[in-house]
Amino acid sequence: MPELSDVEAYRRVLAECGPGHRVERVEVRDAGVLRGGLTAGRLRDALAGSRVTEPRRHGKWLIMHTEGPALLLHFGMTGQLVCARAAEAPAAHDRVLFTLDDDRQLRFRDQRKLRGIWLAPTPGDVDHLLADQGPDALGISRAQLTDALSGRPRQLKAALLDQSAIAGLGNLLSDEILWHARLHPARRTNQLSGEQRGRLGRSLHQVLRVSVRAGHVPARRSWLTGHRDSEHGGCPRCGTELAHGRYAGRGTVWCPHDQPAPAG
Repeated sequence: MPELSDVEAYRRVLAECGPGHRVERVEVRDAGVLRGGLTAGRLRDALAGSRVTEPRRHGKWLIMHTEGPALLLHFGMTGQLVCARAAEAPAAHDRVLFTLDDDRQLRFRDQRKLRGIWLAPTPGDVDHLLADQGPDALGISRAQLTDALSGRPRQLKAALLDQSAIAGLGNLLSDEILWHARLHPARRTNQLSGEQRGRLGRSLHQVLRVSVRAGHVPARRSWLTGHRDSEHGGCPRCGTELAHGRYAGRGTVWCPHDQPAPAG
């Protein structure tokens, strides 16, 4: 599933392919990815002739700004953004094609179509669509992280996955961050000491820095992600066989030695 690091890679694709170029044609091959009442005709009318400007990302959302309206793209489970030559045949799951004035195309590709594309005619509409998002995980401050972990006590894994608390973290990132911080996914947010909150914050920023450079959560041999899918995989730090279970409704992996379960 695309997480913050993946969407940041798609932002780079858009930043390299789009800014300064005009949208000459919009081809909607599957209107099933259009959201918020958006129709193929309305999308074509809104984007035709608009010049693409610098994109930005917030959490798992990519904002494609133009001199007119903006598009908000959410990639769900299987979405991608691809830059291709217009002469190249579309892939089977290319749902919307934006042809630019240099004969390149931005292609929104998505097999399962769980999320999609929203139109935001004004900056206020962008803010409205993102109103339920917490601070972006990549730039979250210590104070913002403390706020995100405050309030109703709950399991750490659930708090990290809550996009209204911290925007951008998914299953792989959350497990990796907790493993780096040596914190069990079921530990309650109100059970964290100041030292543990500090470890969590440092781990979050470390994991995101590396993952954003890679464009995904890398399967490093020295990281949890490099072992989580191996049968009887061992912790790369201590060698203990990794534990598997479900927390916050998601398949979760942790080290029972380095991430001991909280008492009680």
